Amino acid sequence: MVRRAVGYHRYVTAATPERQRERPQERWKCHRAANRFVAGQARAVIELLSGRENLPVTSWQPEAVRGLGNRPTLLSNAETFAQVGVLLTRGPDAYALQGPEDSPGTTLLTLRGDTGDPVVLEIEIGTPWSDVLEPDELENPVLLGGFHGTWAAPGALAGLTVCRTSMTEAGLALGAGIVIPLAKGACTLHRTAQIVGYLADQSAGRCGPCLNGLPALAESINELDRGWGSSTRAEQLIRLVTKRGACAHPDGTARLVLSLLKGWPREHLAHGLGECTFSTSMGSPNWPASEMVS
Repeated sequence: MVRRAVGYHRYVTAATPERQRERPQERWKCHRAANRFVAGQARAVIELLSGRENLPVTSWQPEAVRGLGNRPTLLSNAETFAQVGVLLTRGPDAYALQGPEDSPGTTLLTLRGDTGDPVVLEIEIGTPWSDVLEPDELENPVLLGGFHGTWAAPGALAGLTVCRTSMTEAGLALGAGIVIPLAKGACTLHRTAQIVGYLADQSAGRCGPCLNGLPALAESINELDRGWGSSTRAEQLIRLVTKRGACAHPDGTARLVLSLLKGWPREHLAHGLGECTFSTSMGSPNWPASEMVS
């Protein structure tokens, strides 16, 4: 079962005053996050709600212990509250009717972006991936979990279902539920270089791994894409930035690069010869400098 879900902001802004009228003792206020990749990070959200810049800062205590106003704060996402709402309004029996017995319910997936306009779908757990993605999308590499996710090899999702348990058994992870099939003929190395360059630019720049490590990692992947050097530098930088940042942004970026190096360990060698596993043009060292990630 697949259901299209749109118009979240309109629904939330309409529901907030309704809730206020029904329960005047409760206070509600909507905030609009900055258009930055790290704006949704937990501490960045606390900063936004506190009237400060919507960026992560170092915190030595979890938000559940010391959050907004130095008080314990519950932070969750819209999907979690939606699942709770189903349980409260329809009951656990109705909820259990969706999805397999050992993993009931639904999940939200954000699909595409490289192969078409992004779309958010509500997917019943256990739905075959062949019902979610087009056949040609399944035949190409798929980035699972978004820009902090991991690459799935061509055909890896065929025969699997949208279920975290079964995907884990297959060595895959759904992560944040963002699913980006790679366009036909596009190169995983070239696309990763673009993404890592973007992630380096999107960091808060408030700790060493983000300020220095991610730009260096982006440069190393860009050089591999252009056919220069070996993967040794990128592997060193992955070790340097992992688990050392003020937030998980460096960890997620390193995870993406590591999945590339594990999945296509010799792709940069092909680029060094002016070739590419995916096409004869993408990833070639002869790409114009203006199209490279710096």
